[in-house]
Amino acid sequence: MAAIANLTVKKADGTTDIVYTAVQPASGDNGQAVWRQENAAVPFGVRPTLKMNTRDNGNAAARKIHLEFGRPSTYTDTTTGLVKQSFVLLGSADFLLNKEAMDADIAEAVHQFTNLLVNTALRDSIKAGIAPT
Repeated sequence: MAAIANLTVKKADGTTDIVYTAVQPASGDNGQAVWRQENAAVPFGVRPTLKMNTRDNGNAAARKIHLEFGRPSTYTDTTTGLVKQSFVLLGSADFLLNKEAMDADIAEAVHQFTNLLVNTALRDSIKAGIAPT
């Protein structure tokens, strides 16, 4: 089992690192691990977060993994000077790992799926909000 740790990814510019700080480890099965992009210039409640929980499926034949990402879109209220949230951009992924699957098959499926998410054509379609035609 992996221990929670900070996660580092690249911004859209492909150069700048963004760190998602490990702020809450999962308390156990179906508990939620939370990472947050810490930035003192942005209020606590409107910082980007990644959440993850894992549990058995209904008949315990597989493990369910759920990831949820939220990146608030913020603005500064000119009247109060406070940073406020106008909406949240969301992303999620669900994995179902059959307990009878071989480690190599699981590894290959996870690597291929997560690598597809960083494919340029797929990223461009997601950003446009339109599936390729």
